[in-house]
Amino acid sequence: MKGIILAGGAGSRLFPLTLVASKQLQPVYDKPMVYYPLTTLIESGIREFCLISTPQDLPRFRQLLGDGSAWGLSIEYREQPRPQGIAQAFLIADTFIGSDAVTLILGDNVFYGGDGFSRAFAEFKGGATIFGYHVNDPERYGVVEFDGNGQAISIQEKPRQPRSNYAVPGLYVYDNNVVAITRGLKPSARGELEITDVNVEYLRRGQLRVYRLGRGFAWLDAGTSSSLHEASAYVQTIEKRAGIKIGCPEEAAFHRGFLSLARLEALTAKMPNCEYRDYLAEVVAEAKRLGAVEAQGPAAGVETR
Repeated sequence: MKGIILAGGAGSRLFPLTLVASKQLQPVYDKPMVYYPLTTLIESGIREFCLISTPQDLPRFRQLLGDGSAWGLSIEYREQPRPQGIAQAFLIADTFIGSDAVTLILGDNVFYGGDGFSRAFAEFKGGATIFGYHVNDPERYGVVEFDGNGQAISIQEKPRQPRSNYAVPGLYVYDNNVVAITRGLKPSARGELEITDVNVEYLRRGQLRVYRLGRGFAWLDAGTSSSLHEASAYVQTIEKRAGIKIGCPEEAAFHRGFLSLARLEALTAKMPNCEYRDYLAEVVAEAKRLGAVEAQGPAAGVETR
């Protein structure tokens, strides 16, 4: 499966910050925003990426992420001259997708907690998989309605009278039919190819699966000044209390086996003295310690059965 990160758009809701840098390059606590969706997909096993952004912002993303080889990934870039809907990404990345299944994640969405994504990716066999997240203001999002058996029966885009409180967050998984489905869409009243229309078509075909994300899972849309601040505060709180980092692609690539311990150590050594380097140095030291323990076998005096 391949991954698309959609990091385009005008970023008007973050004006004047976006006069300086793209929305997805704004800091969420201690890392660029784009690190978070990238890490989410790495943790789910995605290794080949296409990042879509505006012509003026793509050079900055290239400078930040390169071709991905430093992390054991492959990253290519495509231009979105004008934002014409989320689903437009599948047409822009048509040749990147090729004959594979694909997942699309929005570059301003931050996810944390639970194993819902990894489980959904592992169980994906075809059709489409999306997610439902309980919110207090569903009228702002695409909304999924369920029947008494928990099966999705309708999806509406920003309804005035939502039929449930389950919003669809910005991560979607599709089989290869998504490109043809998108080509057959008609632009909405606002002139965009709507991702909700893609999901409705899969639902019509009986090929849509919706995972409801439970308690303990966090979804943050960092697309406004206030939500960007809230996302930063959330990440800071979790990182300080748990002693871990959220949205760390180097660590995620290492745990997924995309990056060797030796390579992670070399990357860390090249970083300037900072908290991010200190954290990765601890990850390296812990991996070495665990490796030494495994090499030694059961500890002396510990009975094994």
